[in-house]
Amino acid sequence: MTFPFFVGSAGPRAGLLAAALLTAAALAPATAHAQKYITAAGLRVGGGQYGLTVQQKFLPKATLEGLALVSSREVSGTVLAERHFGILGPSLNYYLGAGGHLGHHKDDGTFGGFDAIIGAEYKIAFIPLVVSVDFKPTVEINSADWARFPTAFSVRYIIIKEKTSFLGGVFDGKDKKKSKNKKKDKNKGGGLFDF
Repeated sequence: MTFPFFVGSAGPRAGLLAAALLTAAALAPATAHAQKYITAAGLRVGGGQYGLTVQQKFLPKATLEGLALVSSREVSGTVLAERHFGILGPSLNYYLGAGGHLGHHKDDGTFGGFDAIIGAEYKIAFIPLVVSVDFKPTVEINSADWARFPTAFSVRYIIIKEKTSFLGGVFDGKDKKKSKNKKKDKNKGGGLFDF
């Protein structure tokens, strides 16, 4: 099964990946928390390119991602703003985003363009690694290609971890009420041994 709007070198795999990610996005609960990190950096492989990826959280469910990519005939840099949506808790989420890129091709010279991205990522339990797969179509300006449809796989190391509570805060409601009551009792005070 292929989708007619996915043409080029990506072929049927890109269409199937995009369909699976869109289905997951439609079925996912909107109230779940997003990613479990603030800053993560690592390696990205896909579409005949290799490179570095860095994600920095700047809003509760949004990140900026920077990509530095190299292939046999070109070098490029991309910046993407991404919105994360939780799937079954904070360890698994999908994201949507957009941005732009600039680069240099050995034959065509300087090029640029606009990017969109849809992906899914998973924070591996007990180790500070995030793995992700994404589909990142681009519209090219001043390039031999008018559009590209690459898929990629990334592995990122979590540099700055998001503080989370045990089991995603299942027990936080009771603890918060108790701590508020303790603060109120402290402020009433007046006794010699009130701490």
